[in-house]
Amino acid sequence: MIVLTARHTQSDKVALLDAGADDYVTKPFDTEELLARIRAALRRRPDTDQSVAAIVECDGLVVDLTRRLVTRDGERIALTPTEMSMLEVMVGNPGRLLTHDFLLRKVWGPGYATEWNYLRTYVGQLRKKLGDDAASPRFIATEPGVGYRWLVDPEAPGD
Repeated sequence: MIVLTARHTQSDKVALLDAGADDYVTKPFDTEELLARIRAALRRRPDTDQSVAAIVECDGLVVDLTRRLVTRDGERIALTPTEMSMLEVMVGNPGRLLTHDFLLRKVWGPGYATEWNYLRTYVGQLRKKLGDDAASPRFIATEPGVGYRWLVDPEAPGD
């Protein structure tokens, strides 16, 4: 978190940094400096996806996140860039309920937060390619009216 404020005193800065701010910029500020501070903060941010196993295996499905390669029963599955992005988000958040809004923003960007039809289409295509069934899911579960959940636990031993 970067604090952007008109307060200049040392005690204000110390209080905000102690309260959890990562950086502090006072007004008036230079836009280039602010952008550089944002880039620096993003570099320091822990990458949550790194905590997820690089290779996830379950029921003959192998998802290699590092190589962006997916196979089922030894056969390579051709995924579109959008399908692969969606799969990466799901695999990177095992067991977590991923809302429609969250998936749309992560895969397509903030301007697509209401395009639920995109999700239905791409999740359907992804399920078909992975050999999953919405009625009896092994990989992607639907949470009606809310979103989707990746069911494979990367910590569980493969088959």
